[in-house]
Amino acid sequence: MPSKYYFSFIFFILIWANQSFGQSLNLKVEGNTAAETKIIDSVGYVNSFKNYLKLEKELSSLKKKLLRIGFIDTSIEHITKENDSLYTANLNLKNRINSIRIHYDSIFNKDLLKLFNFTQKENHFEVNIIELEKTLNILNSKIAEEGDPFSSLQLININKLNSKLLAADLKVISNQKRRIDNIVIKGYEKFPKSYIKRFLKLKTGETFNLNEITNKVELLEDIRFASKIRDPEVLFTKDSTTLYLYVEKTRTNNFDGFLGFGTNENTNRIEFDGYLDLRLINNLNYGESINLFYKSDEIDQQTFRIDTDLPYLFGSPIGLQFGLNIFRKDTTFSNAKQYVKMNYQINSQHRIGAGVSSTSSTNLLENDTAILNDYTSNYYTLSYNFIKPQFYDPLFPVNFRFDLSSGLGNRENNLSNQSQSVFNVDAFKIFNLNPNNSIYTRINGAILTSDDYLDNELFRFGGINSIRGFEENSLVANLYGVLNTEYRYRLSNSVYVHSVFDAAYFENQITDSKEKLFGFGFGLGLLTNSGLFRLNYSSGKSENRPFKLSDSKVHVSLTATF
Repeated sequence: MPSKYYFSFIFFILIWANQSFGQSLNLKVEGNTAAETKIIDSVGYVNSFKNYLKLEKELSSLKKKLLRIGFIDTSIEHITKENDSLYTANLNLKNRINSIRIHYDSIFNKDLLKLFNFTQKENHFEVNIIELEKTLNILNSKIAEEGDPFSSLQLININKLNSKLLAADLKVISNQKRRIDNIVIKGYEKFPKSYIKRFLKLKTGETFNLNEITNKVELLEDIRFASKIRDPEVLFTKDSTTLYLYVEKTRTNNFDGFLGFGTNENTNRIEFDGYLDLRLINNLNYGESINLFYKSDEIDQQTFRIDTDLPYLFGSPIGLQFGLNIFRKDTTFSNAKQYVKMNYQINSQHRIGAGVSSTSSTNLLENDTAILNDYTSNYYTLSYNFIKPQFYDPLFPVNFRFDLSSGLGNRENNLSNQSQSVFNVDAFKIFNLNPNNSIYTRINGAILTSDDYLDNELFRFGGINSIRGFEENSLVANLYGVLNTEYRYRLSNSVYVHSVFDAAYFENQITDSKEKLFGFGFGLGLLTNSGLFRLNYSSGKSENRPFKLSDSKVHVSLTATF
């Protein structure tokens, strides 16, 4: 072939190939009738392709879509090439099947059918053909949750009962039932094993259920000293099933303290007060907590408290809590309270407890009086605790907490032996309006029931952790209730400002007084590298006393986590 003809031939081939491969193919699908075409269009299909092979594949996919909605006899009558880029396919949908009757044998767990509302008889049930695939997937998932993750379902012996109804037999292909044989912790190998069994409620030997395991592992977010790194994984071997949990230890120890100052209305001098609150959590990898609290305020009162909480003793749901509380009122009296309590952890959020407490009070004055006397008291106590954390939020790590306790006992002194009862409640809730706005509410109160009262056994409240705007522990009562409210606005993930509005009511039967109190102010919270810094400015007034700016209190605190 002459060279000029050779190059002309090559040029022609290239032009033809470019046009052939660069041109897309279009598809139009029609039914035998306008109604059938409308059904096909409602199902939907792709109508543009790079080559004929993909066009045929789309037609096969369209037939499967039509089969799922009941057109099981759909056939492709012919495919016509209209021009170089357009193909027309004609489909015959034929009759539409509405339902299928599925027969099952005695081995099948028919209790699973209670999940659905379809027609059910003794040995079969009927399903709308459109819901068939979804129904079988749900049934297979539930069978897997019963410990057979590799099970599968098949419909066999499919036949037509009439033009609208199919019949089939359900075949369950079962595999070896699986149970959890081993649980391995990765990342935080010393994670307390009692928390796996009692808090997460994951146990070896129980039926393998991946959905249930995933939900239980999410409870790690409710544990302050640990967090989930990633989703759990499972290793299946021929004879065993091993569950891997990926956990990391988090910093949970914290130190909280504040410095408060205000003007003494008698001396017109600035006076200071403060406290420290040290919490050590899970340092022994047992889930234990140790709290140390000390407070000294401007009216010469000192409080020292230490308590320990040991959860899940010997791997049981029972925990032990005990502590010591010493309170001294200048040179007037000193109280020492000891208590021990057994707790039962119902689940990750609920806990109940029962215990005993004993208080010994010493009159530091020279003479005993009818309202100030040495005494000892003993109580049997019951308690209930609920907590809903949100540890993902470092500013407000707890969303809801409810503590309720009561005690029944007696008080003895050199004057009488008196039966008494005590009731305490402390609860708060954060109402999240949106990501930036929230409302904080807290209710705190107590009541002591007795035929007569001593001043050194009454409740003392007031201050930054009670009704703000009043001196620490300056209010004395045998019955009191405090409502704290804050409107909080989050400026960023580390800064918020809030209002202060508190109200309280108390009674003191020794002085025969009843009074309503109010606290107003504002505050600021700032999350720093050192911890959470808080500043509160508040002023208090009683029902019968006018508001005085000179009575305002400024409180500064820093909660450091380490």
